Amino acid sequence: MNDIRIELADAEATEKLGARLAQQLPRPSLVFLHGDLGAGKTTLVRGLLRGLGHKGAVRSPTYTLIEPYELSGRRIYHLDLYRLGDPEELEYIGIRDLLAGDYLCLVEWPQRGEGCLPTPDLDLCLEYVGEARRAVLKPRSAAAKTSLFNVVP
Repeated sequence: MNDIRIELADAEATEKLGARLAQQLPRPSLVFLHGDLGAGKTTLVRGLLRGLGHKGAVRSPTYTLIEPYELSGRRIYHLDLYRLGDPEELEYIGIRDLLAGDYLCLVEWPQRGEGCLPTPDLDLCLEYVGEARRAVLKPRSAAAKTSLFNVVP
């Protein structure tokens, strides 16, 4: 499967993409979120969590490193590795435990954890296109290639 490119006019479109992904991602899933500061990574996560039924606030884990959620018996972790000093710090937060069972792990700035993170099911890049954004989805696992076939609007 080739990369999937989706034009996103605004934050609402980014959240809607997240909600669609919530219904399409395989279980379990590891998703890497790439993009410059302000590109919409946390906005996409907000849409994804709302698509799974989360009603509360969605905070960026920039300072906490991880924000956990429990939705319908599924563990969801939103990690932001921007401030990670060394990839081995992931061992201290229990990355192996996070990636066990029925989980969804969404990782911003995954390059900071290189060498300690496994290959993701999905690489998702958000890039600026003028005032808008573009999402480029790169399914990596066989399960993601199959399940993301219908994500395009």
